[in-house]
Amino acid sequence: MNLSNLQPAEGSTHNQNKRLGRGEGSGKGGTAARGHKGAKSRSGYSKKIGFEGGQMPLQRRVPKFGFTNINRKEYEGVNLDTLQALVDNGIVTDAVDMTVYVTNRLATKNEIVKILGRGELKAKLKVSAHKFTATAKAAIEAAGGEAVTL
Repeated sequence: MNLSNLQPAEGSTHNQNKRLGRGEGSGKGGTAARGHKGAKSRSGYSKKIGFEGGQMPLQRRVPKFGFTNINRKEYEGVNLDTLQALVDNGIVTDAVDMTVYVTNRLATKNEIVKILGRGELKAKLKVSAHKFTATAKAAIEAAGGEAVTL
């Protein structure tokens, strides 16, 4: 090691940026690589999101339609064939309630569950849920089970 090959320790220096606007001799003085005039050359300039240079922005050009009902209830659907699969796999024997839905990832603890009528149910189950379709309720009762509304 001697004076001709000294260099800082690994990771001790960070700033590798070009030093702009520090005199003509640096090659980056004067306009400081921003070009001449215009908004982008000014200090404090920041482009607004979606700004298209004064052209009508896409957000305002595209037509809007429909609406979102703020009072809508989103149900998590669970079909009869899913319940039958739980019985076949030995997970459920007599009763199906929220804990069963949550542990088997059919719904989360905050969701509203609705039992739907796809497939057939052969097992006699006491099914607890927030809602039932007419066909699902009929199928559960036809199998000798019970449909309990939470």
